[in-house]
Amino acid sequence: MGRWAGPKYPEGPPANYDPENPHADPVALLEHREYEVRRKEVGVAKAQILRERMRLCYIKEGVNHIQNCKPVVEQYLDSIKNVGIHRQNAGMYERRGRQSENE
Repeated sequence: MGRWAGPKYPEGPPANYDPENPHADPVALLEHREYEVRRKEVGVAKAQILRERMRLCYIKEGVNHIQNCKPVVEQYLDSIKNVGIHRQNAGMYERRGRQSENE
Protein backbone atom coordinates (compact mmCIF):
# COMPACT_ATOMS: atom_id res chain seq x y z
CA MET A 1 0.00 0.00 0.00
CA GLY A 2 1.28 3.40 -0.95
CA ARG A 3 0.61 6.77 0.55
CA TRP A 4 -2.80 8.28 0.10
CA ALA A 5 -2.55 11.03 -2.53
CA GLY A 6 -5.76 12.80 -1.54
CA PRO A 7 -9.13 12.92 -3.22
CA LYS A 8 -9.43 12.53 -6.97
CA TYR A 9 -11.49 15.29 -8.61
CA PRO A 10 -12.48 15.53 -12.26
CA GLU A 11 -10.37 17.96 -14.27
CA GLY A 12 -13.24 19.88 -15.82
CA PRO A 13 -16.97 20.40 -15.61
CA PRO A 14 -19.21 17.36 -16.11
CA ALA A 15 -19.70 16.41 -19.75
CA ASN A 16 -23.45 15.88 -19.43
CA TYR A 17 -24.18 19.31 -17.90
CA ASP A 18 -26.47 21.46 -20.05
CA PRO A 19 -26.23 25.20 -19.25
CA GLU A 20 -29.45 25.86 -21.17
CA ASN A 21 -31.43 23.44 -19.00
CA PRO A 22 -29.38 22.91 -15.82
CA HIS A 23 -32.13 21.13 -13.89
CA ALA A 24 -32.53 18.37 -16.50
CA ASP A 25 -29.84 16.28 -14.80
CA PRO A 26 -29.65 17.03 -11.04
CA VAL A 27 -26.46 15.00 -10.57
CA ALA A 28 -24.68 16.93 -13.32
CA LEU A 29 -25.95 20.20 -11.81
CA LEU A 30 -24.43 19.36 -8.42
CA GLU A 31 -21.18 18.18 -10.02
CA HIS A 32 -21.02 21.43 -11.97
CA ARG A 33 -21.53 23.47 -8.80
CA GLU A 34 -18.82 21.49 -7.02
CA TYR A 35 -16.49 22.10 -9.96
CA GLU A 36 -17.21 25.84 -9.86
CA VAL A 37 -16.63 25.99 -6.09
CA ARG A 38 -13.31 24.15 -6.42
CA ARG A 39 -12.24 26.49 -9.24
CA LYS A 40 -13.13 29.56 -7.19
CA GLU A 41 -11.41 28.20 -4.07
CA VAL A 42 -8.21 27.91 -6.11
CA GLY A 43 -8.60 31.58 -7.05
CA VAL A 44 -9.10 32.52 -3.39
CA ALA A 45 -5.99 30.56 -2.39
CA LYS A 46 -3.93 32.29 -5.10
CA ALA A 47 -5.15 35.68 -3.87
CA GLN A 48 -4.18 34.78 -0.30
CA ILE A 49 -0.66 33.81 -1.40
CA LEU A 50 -0.26 37.04 -3.36
CA ARG A 51 -1.57 39.08 -0.43
CA GLU A 52 1.06 37.49 1.81
CA ARG A 53 3.78 38.27 -0.79
CA MET A 54 2.53 41.86 -0.93
CA ARG A 55 2.59 42.18 2.85
CA LEU A 56 6.16 40.84 3.03
CA CYS A 57 7.22 43.19 0.23
CA TYR A 58 5.77 46.16 2.12
CA ILE A 59 7.68 45.15 5.25
CA LYS A 60 10.92 44.51 3.35
CA GLU A 61 10.88 47.66 1.24
CA GLY A 62 9.71 50.13 3.89
CA VAL A 63 9.24 53.65 2.56
CA ASN A 64 10.04 52.58 -1.03
CA HIS A 65 7.21 50.06 -1.17
CA ILE A 66 5.16 52.15 -3.62
CA GLN A 67 7.81 51.83 -6.32
CA ASN A 68 9.32 48.45 -5.50
CA CYS A 69 6.14 46.48 -4.77
CA LYS A 70 4.07 47.72 -7.70
CA PRO A 71 4.26 44.47 -9.75
CA VAL A 72 3.19 42.37 -6.75
CA VAL A 73 0.32 44.75 -5.98
CA GLU A 74 -0.86 44.65 -9.61
CA GLN A 75 -0.80 40.83 -9.57
CA TYR A 76 -2.81 40.83 -6.33
CA LEU A 77 -5.38 43.29 -7.66
CA ASP A 78 -5.80 41.22 -10.84
CA SER A 79 -6.21 38.05 -8.78
CA ILE A 80 -9.03 39.38 -6.59
CA LYS A 81 -11.29 40.38 -9.45
CA ASN A 82 -14.41 38.17 -9.49
CA VAL A 83 -13.03 35.89 -6.77
CA GLY A 84 -15.24 34.41 -4.11
CA ILE A 85 -17.74 31.66 -3.51
CA HIS A 86 -20.42 33.69 -1.78
CA ARG A 87 -23.17 33.07 -4.38
CA GLN A 88 -22.47 29.51 -5.41
CA ASN A 89 -25.44 27.88 -3.66
CA ALA A 90 -28.10 30.42 -4.59
CA GLY A 91 -30.07 27.79 -6.54
CA MET A 92 -32.53 29.00 -9.16
CA TYR A 93 -31.85 32.65 -8.29
CA GLU A 94 -28.12 32.64 -9.05
CA ARG A 95 -28.54 33.94 -12.63
CA ARG A 96 -30.83 36.82 -11.77
CA GLY A 97 -28.95 38.33 -8.85
CA ARG A 98 -29.06 42.07 -8.53
CA GLN A 99 -29.84 42.69 -12.17
CA SER A 100 -33.54 41.91 -11.73
CA GLU A 101 -33.70 44.04 -8.58
CA ASN A 102 -32.37 47.10 -10.44
CA GLU A 103 -34.64 46.74 -13.48
